[in-house]
Amino acid sequence: MPIAEQINRDMIEAMKAKETERLSALRMVKTALKMRETELPGGIDDTEAARVLNTLLKQRRDAAEQYRAGNREALAVKAENEARLIQTYLPASASEEEMAVAVDASIAETGAASMKDMGTVMKAVRSKLEGKTIDGKALSDLVKAKLSGL
Repeated sequence: MPIAEQINRDMIEAMKAKETERLSALRMVKTALKMRETELPGGIDDTEAARVLNTLLKQRRDAAEQYRAGNREALAVKAENEARLIQTYLPASASEEEMAVAVDASIAETGAASMKDMGTVMKAVRSKLEGKTIDGKALSDLVKAKLSGL
């Protein structure tokens, strides 16, 4: 079932169950998907929906960090709950082991020897982990660590 349809069904369930927080988060997700759909000719597919969801996920995680830094624990918890809900609609995340294997293979394939090659390695790793959710910051840190150790 397409992601957008699943979100619509879950919204209806949340309305019936009177789950206000879940409903609010689902409405936010649906709005973001609809906005992206209006920007694209021909509608939105699951790949594009996953991109939108990844953006929302990153925004929620950053918001939680900012709220914690500002001693706003209640808002940080709300943002984290929204992030968890968004995560359920995304494909499985790449584990640290999978990322490490992909980084090592990409460094070997591209012949990377210094930090100057980081962009090339990142592109190669992303293509190897296609179809999985990737934490960009964790991946970047991993690539930096591997390249600085060369």
